[in-house]
Amino acid sequence: MIISQRKIFLCSICLDVFTDPVSTPCGHNFCKTCITQHWDVSTQCQCPVCKEVFKQRPELRVNTFISEMATEAEIQQMIQKRRVKIQEIKRSVELSREDAEREIADGVRVFTALMQSVERGQAELIDMIEEKQKTTEKQAEGFIEELQQEISELMRRSSEVEQLSHTEDHLHLLQSFPSLSAPPHTKNWTEVRVHHSSYEGSVSRAVAQLEETLSKEMKKLLEAELKRVQHFEVDVTLDPDTANPKLILSDDGKQVKHGDVRKNLPDNPERFSSCPCVLGKQSFSSGRFYYEVQVKGKTKWNLGVASGLIERKENIPLRPKNGFWTIWLRNKNEYEALADSDVCLSLKSPPQKVGVFVDYEEGLVSFYDVDAAALIYSFTDCGFTEKLLPYFSPCVNAGGENSAPLIICPVNHTVYQTDE
Repeated sequence: MIISQRKIFLCSICLDVFTDPVSTPCGHNFCKTCITQHWDVSTQCQCPVCKEVFKQRPELRVNTFISEMATEAEIQQMIQKRRVKIQEIKRSVELSREDAEREIADGVRVFTALMQSVERGQAELIDMIEEKQKTTEKQAEGFIEELQQEISELMRRSSEVEQLSHTEDHLHLLQSFPSLSAPPHTKNWTEVRVHHSSYEGSVSRAVAQLEETLSKEMKKLLEAELKRVQHFEVDVTLDPDTANPKLILSDDGKQVKHGDVRKNLPDNPERFSSCPCVLGKQSFSSGRFYYEVQVKGKTKWNLGVASGLIERKENIPLRPKNGFWTIWLRNKNEYEALADSDVCLSLKSPPQKVGVFVDYEEGLVSFYDVDAAALIYSFTDCGFTEKLLPYFSPCVNAGGENSAPLIICPVNHTVYQTDE
């Protein structure tokens, strides 16, 4: 009912609640500015609703009733907008709760698997060590049993010799002496040793198996994470007004490479004068966004995001304090995150395509190796306050060695095959 009533207080020209409502002689109402401007550009004074033509521009008088009611209608509209906003906030909370529940479920699953793996590894380690110890003990028991048997035999022989030494029967002595004087059949125990089981490396091997399990779980998590952030894909194009004069941009604004010739371009305030870089046209002051860049074939590059207020005429360090959140490649295989101090990045393989994800409110900038579904580096707690723009530098072409372009690619929403 409120909505239908509010329609009565909408200007038919601007389709919004009346501002300074006035009435025409035909009885229709408009915003004073709307109808005045309408007649200023029209060849004749005509009512936009009923099309009645006035021979001369009529005197417009404020419709006090409509004016008062339109205040009322504006209040109702404000109430309705706030109710809609409440629903938006509630929905945001629901989505946040769903995300939190999903993360908790993933966390419980992963840590449960890890704890089970730890317990299983511990049990297997203990069983292996105890089994080795049992083998050692069994071997030792066998040796002891043999030794005790030989001791018994030697003690028996000693007793017989002792008895024979006291006999007065010389014939018996002569007859028994050869058998008693012969050494008893015994083992040479000089080189016999109990095998002492070696446990060196047992714990480290068990931990290595645990690391392998953890690595597999991390891979699954990162694949799922990359799939989620890819849903925030935005269409990024390069801004030629910011490009260094030695850069060559493709017509579609998706590729950039370095050329040797400095083009004669206007030195507008947005353009980088000394650094071989370019910004994206699109800026972001809230929310989350993601894009991918092919870096295949390059020996040097810089990628990331930059504040709209960065210095563009002088070379300054690419640091967060200067408005840059970037990573780079140098010398073909040296990757670094340009934080407050350089962070060397150890990558299993050179990325061919880099994904860049930003969560403005969270203060997060993450870089991914797209093909490997691996996290390269994350800047956290960035505390953004200005608009952000995608930042690209193909670096100098180094006599053709680094002539391959940086290419902004469409996202391929790959379904990764995880190892079971």
